[in-house]
Amino acid sequence: MISTSNVTLRVGKKALFEDVNIKFTEGNCYGLIGANGAGKSTFLKILSGQLEPSKGEVIITPGERLSFLQQDHFKYDEYPVLDTVMMGNARLYEIMKEKEVLYAKEDFTDEDGMKASELEAEFAAMNGWEAESDAASLLNGLGIPTEMHYDIMGTLNGPEKVKVLLAQALFGNPDILLLDEPTNHLDLDAIAWLEEFLINFNNTVIVVSHDRYFLNKVCTQIADIDYGKIKLYAGNYDFWYESSQLLIRQMKEANKKKEEKIKELQEFISRFSANASKSKQATSRKRALEKIQLDDIQPSSRKYPYIDFRPNREIGNEVLTVEGLSKTIDGEKVLDNLSFTLNHDDKVAFVGSNELAKTTLFQILAGEMEPDEGTYKWGITTSQAYFPLDSGNEFNNDYTIVEWLTQYSEEKDVTYVRGFLGRMLFSGDDGVKKVSVLSGGEKVRCLLSKMMISGANVLILDEPTNHLDMESITALNNGMIKFPGVLLFSSRDHQIVQTTANRIMEIVPGGKLIDKITTYDEYLESDEMARKRQTYTVQEEDN
Repeated sequence: MISTSNVTLRVGKKALFEDVNIKFTEGNCYGLIGANGAGKSTFLKILSGQLEPSKGEVIITPGERLSFLQQDHFKYDEYPVLDTVMMGNARLYEIMKEKEVLYAKEDFTDEDGMKASELEAEFAAMNGWEAESDAASLLNGLGIPTEMHYDIMGTLNGPEKVKVLLAQALFGNPDILLLDEPTNHLDLDAIAWLEEFLINFNNTVIVVSHDRYFLNKVCTQIADIDYGKIKLYAGNYDFWYESSQLLIRQMKEANKKKEEKIKELQEFISRFSANASKSKQATSRKRALEKIQLDDIQPSSRKYPYIDFRPNREIGNEVLTVEGLSKTIDGEKVLDNLSFTLNHDDKVAFVGSNELAKTTLFQILAGEMEPDEGTYKWGITTSQAYFPLDSGNEFNNDYTIVEWLTQYSEEKDVTYVRGFLGRMLFSGDDGVKKVSVLSGGEKVRCLLSKMMISGANVLILDEPTNHLDMESITALNNGMIKFPGVLLFSSRDHQIVQTTANRIMEIVPGGKLIDKITTYDEYLESDEMARKRQTYTVQEEDN
């Protein structure tokens, strides 16, 4: 169990948390949620001991081991992958290294023998003999194949490092597990594996995530941070949302009834307070009026943008024809003879672990890259807007936000342009902020403003939820559902894929395409998907 007693954290004069008293118990998975800047990651750092609170303390049951997801992706660059995972249990790894040193000694003494015996006993008690196989199992589950287990961490790419560090946090059955955005950079298969792991994990988990589907799958309780306080709700994310909205509605309805009663009492008092025959009744109503207290409905710190993609023209029947498209990058064939046709009501989700293939296809269709072979043709009624995976070049300039968006608008009126920015929560002086200094989330909101102002009837979105908070992801999800045009998109957000897509395409290893008219959940459950996964598993085992 882990709890806090009067934890307060001040940043300058501002209190990020004020006298937080909360208890996280064994057997529960807590989803820690709140608006951007509410302090979710900061609170996890306080719980893990990485950050000292200004006041108060964190209390952990004696003898319990706490593990957290490391955020420094370069910390273990000199170590082998398997060793990095086993470092998740620091004492166990320390014993392993002590044993290696002892047994390597040429002059092994009786004292060394006694020490080795003590270490072996402790090692066995910690299930040390299963350490390597347990670490390997975690890595394989997250998509790091066996042949990479002895590679040096520095040779891995970013997403691969994230998976290894996640395996490190999970290793050794920690009593308390803290996970800050564990699904970032994970493919949907790895996320599904992590969901099952946490569902079957019997100890205490506290997780920060912007993935609503993930929170719904794994969480038994929600810890909501708002205005420096943390309040617990039983149930998953959807239950929290419905409960919190219901509570607000009930309080508003109760206040409305109270206000009507107050008005009725005030009118009676005003009419009859000077009337001798009614004076007792008026006095009684004054007392009743004094007892009525309106509920204090504090507004949430959450802010939802308004995302509404409205095409300037209706799309025709001919949308896109792709024939024999192939592309090789750095010696790897990422697209191999792809052919498909899009219809005017298609909303296509590109899924699977081949991130490079999806991004390459999107870049080709957006006109930013040439294929090695094959052709593609957009219909004459179509207009496209593209949300790239890497938007760095978009903001390497000296424009203000208003100037930046104006260049993409047919209507150059500043008020018109500011209207689109206002929908995305840029108001007042935000308009004169330089785009070069924007945060990741602000840049994404700028790009979505650009897509809205374009009036395009075909949207291509490559992982648009990266850097967005929960409120913006919800708004984007709603905007994609309502969009009357054609969508081509990739997203690690399961809920967006499931609620938006009516067609699923997966570019599998080797660059071939699986194309199904179906929902995402139905696709995952299909016999073909099961056979495909089994085939890949056998291939990995053969290797």
